[in-house]
Parts: sequence; C-alpha cells; structure tokens
Amino acid sequence: MAMRLWGVARWAGLVVTGFLLAGLVWSPELSLDVLWNILIPLVPASLLISPAIWRNVCPLATLNILSNRSSGNIFSDRSSGRRLGLTLLPGAELIGIALLLVLVPARRFLFNEDGLALAITVATVALLALVLGAVFQFKAGFCNAICPVLPVERLYGQHPLLQLSDSRCVPCQRCTMRGCLDLGPAQSIPAVVGRSWGSSRWLLSPYGAFAAAFPGFVVGYSTLNDGPLAMAGDVYMNVALWMAVSYLGVVLVTVVLRASAGLMINLLAAVAFGLYYWFAAEAITNAFDIAGIPTLMIRVTAGLLVLYWLARAVPRTPISQSAMSA
Repeated sequence: MAMRLWGVARWAGLVVTGFLLAGLVWSPELSLDVLWNILIPLVPASLLISPAIWRNVCPLATLNILSNRSSGNIFSDRSSGRRLGLTLLPGAELIGIALLLVLVPARRFLFNEDGLALAITVATVALLALVLGAVFQFKAGFCNAICPVLPVERLYGQHPLLQLSDSRCVPCQRCTMRGCLDLGPAQSIPAVVGRSWGSSRWLLSPYGAFAAAFPGFVVGYSTLNDGPLAMAGDVYMNVALWMAVSYLGVVLVTVVLRASAGLMINLLAAVAFGLYYWFAAEAITNAFDIAGIPTLMIRVTAGLLVLYWLARAVPRTPISQSAMSA
C-alpha cells in the first residue's frame, strides 16, 4: 500500500512540476510566489523530519530513474561500467555543492523575478537528470552525486525524526559506492568526509568546509534584497563574506573546544535550519496571509522542531575529538 501511495505522489509531483513550468512562462508572478514562498519552504522541514520524504517524491529523481529503467539497451547489465566509481564521485559531489552555491544566490538577481529564466534552468537540470540516468546506474549519476539539493539533504537528514525508506530503492541497487543517504543517513556525511572525520581536519574536506560555511550562506543570501542582473557580483561577494565568517568561526570553536566533527555537524545543521526559517518566516506569512499565520508562530514552530531534533541527535555523537578516538 505504501509503495502505491509513494508512486502516486511521484507522478503527482511530475504533473505539478509540469504545470509549474508552464506557469513560470505564462503566469510568472503567481508561480514564483507559490514556488518560493509555499513549496520550497516546506523542503527543509521535510528533510529534518526525514530526507526520505523528499527523496521519495522529488520529480528530478523520478526522471533520473525513469531514464535509467528505459535505457537498458545502452548497457547489457547494471555492472561496474554504469557505476560512478570512487575516482569520479568526489568530483561529482563537488559539482553538486558548486551548483547549490551558484544557483541559490542567483535568486536575488534573476530567479526570484524572472519566471522564464527559472523555467529554462529547471528544464536544463531535468534534462541533465534524464541523461545521467541513462548513463549511470540507478541514482548514482544525479541523485547521489551532482544534485544541488544533496548537500542540504545530508546536513538536515542526518538523524531523521521518522524512520522512512526510499521506496525507489527496494531492493537496493548498490549504485553508490559511498555516502548513500538512503542506506544510512547518519553515516552519509562521515563517509563523504573520509578519514579526517576523527579529527579537526574534517574542516579541510570539501563537504566539511561546506557544512561549516553553510550558516553564513543562509545569512548572506537572506540579508540581501532582490535586484537587477547587474548586482550579481555584489550578491556573490556578500554571500562569500558571510560564508567565510561562518567557516572561520566554526574553525575557532572546533579547535579551542576540541569539539568532535559529529557534534559540530549537528550544531551546524540546527543553526542553519533555525536561521533559514527566521528569515523566511515573513515571506511565508505573506504567502499565507489569508490564513492569518503570524511570523512569530512560524519561527517558534521551527525553533521547537529543530531543538527536538538536536536533543535526539547530540546524544548519538561523541562530544569531543578525544572521545571519538577513544
């Protein structure tokens, strides 16, 4: 029964995406408002509750797997020839982080107001998901590699409040050689960071640096106003400066307190989540103005949710680096 419901939800997601793309072209103002102020703000909360919620219904993942299943004539089987090996996987993960860092700030000078540009970008990423699904095994080429949402999925989805599985992966195809979020949310980040997880050197790994800078990324984006394309340089500079402040602050705290990677990653997820909803609350309130939802209610609800998540997450991780090595 659950498999059928997820299947219905996936097809509904594709239909909604199709209507949304059409709306971005023909009715951009309404479509942009629905996307940015109603649909997208639901995603971080769903990831905190369980990343499987989004990963079960993501329309890009649906396209990625559809092309994989319909392209069996390209390769004779699901052998190593279609897997994304360990030599390519680190580079693919970097591409995913880079796409996130480029595309999200672009909202301020392009995507928040230009529906056509956003529609073309989404269609391009969807085409990329289709192509990579035809080339690589199952979700290896897109969902578990270069998807720009994956870095955030890993950060918020470490300790799900609900234990759900990705129904797409039954049975598991073993398509990803490390860090699969579907196989083990709590093990995904340590697997990506690698051997430096047990020391402060995790901050020098690509994902560790991203996680440490991510709260600053949220602040850097949220403290800007929308403007013309000419302000693109200023947008990226502001975001980069806040990311640098965030990263250096995390380095200082980690070194001085000898805090473990697990503790810091949990705290970074909680801080970034709280900051996101603190800043997004006003836009969400405006979008749901008819319902009369106050900004404070959204902030308090998000705060209570992340505090509950953190209370469950912290006891599962060592507090200090010495505890990790013991």
